[in-house]
Amino acid sequence: MTDQNESVPSEHEHPERMRAAKSLLVVNTGDGKGKSTAAFGVMLRAVARDWPVAVVQFLKSGDWQVGEESVGRRLGVDWWAIGEGFTWDSNDLSRDEAVAQAAWAHAKAVIDAGAHRLVVLDELTYPVNWGWVPLADVVATLRDRPERVSVVVTGRDAPAEIVEIADTVTEMRKVKHPYDRGIIAKKGIDF
Repeated sequence: MTDQNESVPSEHEHPERMRAAKSLLVVNTGDGKGKSTAAFGVMLRAVARDWPVAVVQFLKSGDWQVGEESVGRRLGVDWWAIGEGFTWDSNDLSRDEAVAQAAWAHAKAVIDAGAHRLVVLDELTYPVNWGWVPLADVVATLRDRPERVSVVVTGRDAPAEIVEIADTVTEMRKVKHPYDRGIIAKKGIDF
């Protein structure tokens, strides 16, 4: 065996008893890029399994012409994108708050109805952290969702209460970002 192969894992620890879950709550958080992109990868996996899928975007609107929305809609994903964009671009924060509350009411109804096997709540953490969407209601909805409804939540600074009830939490860390050098988002890469 060469020195190079000595670092190749040959054993894997796993829980003593494995079981299948009826659904999962996944959280993609952190200051790095890729939180939504990872969620949309899960969306594609669910669509490939013929699951009914819904996406609710809390910040992005149809005006962004997001590639994932275009493809998702063609694949039959129920897509709700009425966001007003990022708050620093806003002319009316009270309208943004009302839009976020309407998006949450829709998301809650979609989850509670149980008709979708996967619901993606894209950038939910922002309106929750700003106090526009009540954290206690979000936690109760996610915790008490119908047993076959999986949910993916994205956004920076996921509240500890959501992290606590999640099955999978991934913290995406920024190492380097073109925006820091004044480079704007690139269509086809960033959205």
